[in-house]
Amino acid sequence: MSVSGKHPHNPLHVVVLMGGWANEREVSLMSGAGVADALEMNGHRVTQIDMDRDVAAKIAAAKPDVVFNALHGVPGEDGSVQGMLDLMGIAYTHSGLATSVIAIDKQLTKQALTPHGIPMPGGRIVPCEELYERDPLPRPYVLKPVNEGSSVGVAIVTEDSNVGNPISRDAKGPWQEFDELLAEPFIKGRELTTAVIDGASGPRALGVTELIVDNGFYDYENKYTEGRTQHVCPAQIPPEIAALCEDYAVRAHKILGCHGTSRTDFRWDEELGEEGLFVLETNTQPGMTPLSLVPEQARACDIGYAELVELIVMEALRVHEGKVNQAEKADG
Repeated sequence: MSVSGKHPHNPLHVVVLMGGWANEREVSLMSGAGVADALEMNGHRVTQIDMDRDVAAKIAAAKPDVVFNALHGVPGEDGSVQGMLDLMGIAYTHSGLATSVIAIDKQLTKQALTPHGIPMPGGRIVPCEELYERDPLPRPYVLKPVNEGSSVGVAIVTEDSNVGNPISRDAKGPWQEFDELLAEPFIKGRELTTAVIDGASGPRALGVTELIVDNGFYDYENKYTEGRTQHVCPAQIPPEIAALCEDYAVRAHKILGCHGTSRTDFRWDEELGEEGLFVLETNTQPGMTPLSLVPEQARACDIGYAELVELIVMEALRVHEGKVNQAEKADG
């Protein structure tokens, strides 16, 4: 379906795809509800679809101009939904199939970014059975699922962790939920994040936020429980560190081939200066809830929530039109 006849100020029919069955279902429902309200405020017609196994038939029946993908985690963020929508010839927000496959996999992301000079922690994928025999890295180290978002299933193993040494099979942790985990050295210091948004002149960083957690670290519960985490926006950090965060985030966005918006997360050991800044991951479908970081950084740049949603939708239409034009050239 060509979208060349659609003007940005003409009403569109937008399907907001949300929910699903991933660990981040509730966050996705919150993101989707906010996006749907903003689209209606902007004058568009909205159909909300809670992802299930019949999702392709429901989208086909709705016949939208564009799908706003408000899903988080698998299968909405790992290339599965993107491939389905590509086959259906429907425009959709955020990144495409190949980018989604790579970016949701933390190990593939390292392989894509580190050759370009973007520093990321080392580490390796470890079968959980091995954890019960020996530590994969010197403590402290971090264990995380390879392809989950929102810090789902992240554990920090320290010398005084109440999990045993080696880790006990009975100890509560992600090793009870997954067959294998990514083990990385723990980087002490501060938690920073930078959002990137596409515009007419290409991707640009929206700034840097520091996340200060009252208790523990920036895990799923602290992310989405109001009052648990303080967002300092803009982060009170040296200008050269802020500039480096923005540079790495924009470069990661470009290298991975992200579209619409992305968010890159960092740890910074301030004792090491610029050498202490490490990229942890790039999220291709950041949350759009009231507590989410991308809308917050956008507000700091005088971009309201409804305008942010509109920009993401317009980028989706632009990308889709480029795909249509390429296909026509190939056929022609």
